[in-house]
Amino acid sequence: MTLLITIIVLALLFDFINGFHDAANSIATIVSTKVLTPFRAVLWAAFFNFVAFFIAKYIIGEFGIANTVSKTVIEEFITLPVIFSGIVAAIIWNLSTWWLGIPSSSSHTLIGGFAGAAIMSTIIASGYTSAGFESVKADVIIKIASFIILAPAIGMVVSSLLTILILYIFKKSNPHKANLWFKRLQLVSSGLFSIGHGLNDSQKVMGIIAAALFAAYTKNGIDMGIHSIGEMPDWVAFSCFTVISLGTMSGGWKIVKTMGSRITKVTPIEGVAAETAGALTLYLTEILKIPVSTTHTITGAIIGVGAVKRLSAVRWGVTKNLLIAWILTIPVSAALAALIYFVFGTMLL
Repeated sequence: MTLLITIIVLALLFDFINGFHDAANSIATIVSTKVLTPFRAVLWAAFFNFVAFFIAKYIIGEFGIANTVSKTVIEEFITLPVIFSGIVAAIIWNLSTWWLGIPSSSSHTLIGGFAGAAIMSTIIASGYTSAGFESVKADVIIKIASFIILAPAIGMVVSSLLTILILYIFKKSNPHKANLWFKRLQLVSSGLFSIGHGLNDSQKVMGIIAAALFAAYTKNGIDMGIHSIGEMPDWVAFSCFTVISLGTMSGGWKIVKTMGSRITKVTPIEGVAAETAGALTLYLTEILKIPVSTTHTITGAIIGVGAVKRLSAVRWGVTKNLLIAWILTIPVSAALAALIYFVFGTMLL
C-alpha cells in the first residue's frame, strides 16, 4: 500500500512538473507579444487547462489518451516497481531539461520511462536470457514515437497555411488596427491551445495512475476500484487536471524565453496562427487517442509562422538542438528507468 501511495504522489508531482515545464507552450507567444503579463498569462492557461477536464468528461465522454498510455506495457508485466522506476526517471529528465531551458516532451519521457522499466524487469525475471521487449506493445510505442516528427510537422504546415491565409485576407487592413485585433484574438487562440494541453497531458498521468491501481489489485490484492486497465475513477481524472493547472500557474520562465523569442520573433498575427495550429493538431490527436508532445506541436507551429516570413527568420541552430533533445527523450528516459529498476526494483518487490 505504501508503494502505491508513493507512486500516486510521484505521478501527481510529475503532473505538476509537467504543468510548469509546459506552461511555456500556451503562453510563450502572448508573453513575448506583450498581450498579457507572465503572471496573468499563466493564470489564463491554468484556467483552460482545468476547463479541459469538463470537456473530456462531459463532451467527449472518455479519456482515450489515458487508455493508450496505460496499455503501453502488456498487462501481465505491469507491476508497482516498474511504474515507480518509470515515474522517477521521467521526473529526473523533465527537471533536467527544464533547468537547461530545453522544451522537451513530458509525454515521451513518461512513456519511455514506463517501457524501459518494464523491459529491465523482464530481463531480470528471465535471468538475463531475454531482451525484454516482449513486455511492451511495440506497435503502440512506434505509433507514439512517430508523432515526435508528425506532430511538429503537422503544426508547422497548418500554421504556415493559416499565416498565409490571414496575411492575404488582411493585406489591405490598417496594420495598427489589425495588430490590436490579433492581440485580442491571441487570448482566444491561447485558450484553445491550453485546452488541448490539458486534454493531452493530464491524461498521460491518468494512464499511469490507472496502471498502478490495476497492478496493485492484480499483483498485491489492493482494491481501489480498478479491476481492468480501462477503468478510471473520477478522482484520478479530477486530481490530474487540477494538479497540472496548479503546475501551469507556477510558471516555467526559462522555456518561455526559448519558445517565445529564441526560435523566431513572433508578432500577434503569427501568435494567433501558431496557437490555433497547435490547438487543431492537439484536437486531432485527441480524436486519434494518441498522446503527443504539446511542446513539439507548438514548436513546429512557431517554426511554420517564422518560415512564412523567410527561412532565415527561424533560428535553425536552436531548432536543431531541440530536435536532438526530442529524439533522445524516449531512449534516455527508457535507459534511466531501466537503471533505476536494476538498482531498486528488486528491493521494492
